[in-house]
Amino acid sequence: MELKDYKPAPEVVTQKTILKKAKFPVIDFHTHMGALLLGDHYESLYDTEQYVKQLRNYGVMHAVNLDGRYGTELDRMLKKEGAFQSFFTPFMGIDFSNFNMPDFTMGTRTSMLNAYQKGARGVKLWKDITLYKKIRTDDLKLDVIYETAAELDIPVLMHIGDPVAFFRKKDQYNERYEELDQNPDWDYSDRSIYPSFEELLEMQENTISRHPNTKFVIAHVGSYAENLAYVRDQLFKHSNMYIDLAARVAELGRVPYSSRKLLTECRKRILFGTDATPISYQYYPVLYRFLETKDEYFPYQPENEEIPGQGRWAIYGIHLADETLRSIYYENACSLLHINPKEIEKEWRSNIT
Repeated sequence: MELKDYKPAPEVVTQKTILKKAKFPVIDFHTHMGALLLGDHYESLYDTEQYVKQLRNYGVMHAVNLDGRYGTELDRMLKKEGAFQSFFTPFMGIDFSNFNMPDFTMGTRTSMLNAYQKGARGVKLWKDITLYKKIRTDDLKLDVIYETAAELDIPVLMHIGDPVAFFRKKDQYNERYEELDQNPDWDYSDRSIYPSFEELLEMQENTISRHPNTKFVIAHVGSYAENLAYVRDQLFKHSNMYIDLAARVAELGRVPYSSRKLLTECRKRILFGTDATPISYQYYPVLYRFLETKDEYFPYQPENEEIPGQGRWAIYGIHLADETLRSIYYENACSLLHINPKEIEKEWRSNIT
C-alpha cells in the first residue's frame, strides 16, 4: 500500500462538539474574493449575495476582503461586492511593476490615496514580493507604503512567507512531505532562488520596528505558527504588531497549551481569520471548535476531506475564556477597522433570532 492510500481511522473515543456558529459575533479578517486565489474570471464563480448569506449562517457579521488591489481592479472588485459593500472592508494592493522607476514613491502614494477615497481601509502585501519579486519588505523604497498607511490610520497586512517546512529540504524528515509532493511550487528550499526562512523573519521584524506608528497585521500567526514562543516575544516587543489565525489551525491545535497561553496573554493583538474564499468556506466550524471547546484529537480539516492537507496529525480544543473570545472574534478587528462594536453586536443578535 502506498502512503497516499493510507487513511487510518483513530479508535480513540472522544467528545465531539459541533459548532455551526461562534459564541460571539465574528469578523473574518482574512478572506479572498478575487483573482489571487480564484483566478481572473472570479466574478463568474460565485454570487456575492449567497456568499454573504453563508457567512451570516456561520455568525460572521463582517469580513475583510484582501483582494481589493488597485486602480481598475479595485473598481472591479467593488462592483462585485455590489449591494453588500458595507459587509466587506476591502484592502488595497500595491503595484510593484514600476518598483525600479523614479516615480515609484509618488505613484504608490497617489494610488493609495485614491484607493482610500474609494473605500479601501487597509493594505495587503503578499508573499510574491519577497519570494518572487525579490523585494525586501524593509527596503527603504517601501517606506512610502508604511508612512502613508500610518497617516491614514489603516493597517498593513503582510504575508511574508510560508510554513517553515516549505523552506526545508523535501525528504523523509519533512512533516509536510505529502503537501509539498502535491504542490512542488511551494518548495522554497533552494537558497540560490529563494531567501531563507530566517532572512524573511529578519526583514519582517526590521519592517515592524522601523515603523512604530504603522499598525502591522502579520498573517498566519506572525509567519511562524510552529514557534509560538517566538511569536509571543515579537508581540510583547512590538506594540504595533498584530497577528491573524488564518490557515494555521492545524499548527495551533497540535500545541494546545502553548496556543492557549499565546491567545490569552496577547488577546488584544490577535485577529480571527480563515483564508476563506466564496467557494471554500467550510473551516468555520473547525475554528470555532478549536477556540471554544475542550474536545480532544479531532481533524483540523472539514469532515468531507479524508486526508489531512497539511500533515498527518489531529488537534485539540483550547476552550478560551469569554473575554478572550470576544477580543479575537470581533473587538480587535473593530478597533483596527474603526467599526463600532455595538453595531456588530446588535446585528449579530438580530441574525441569531
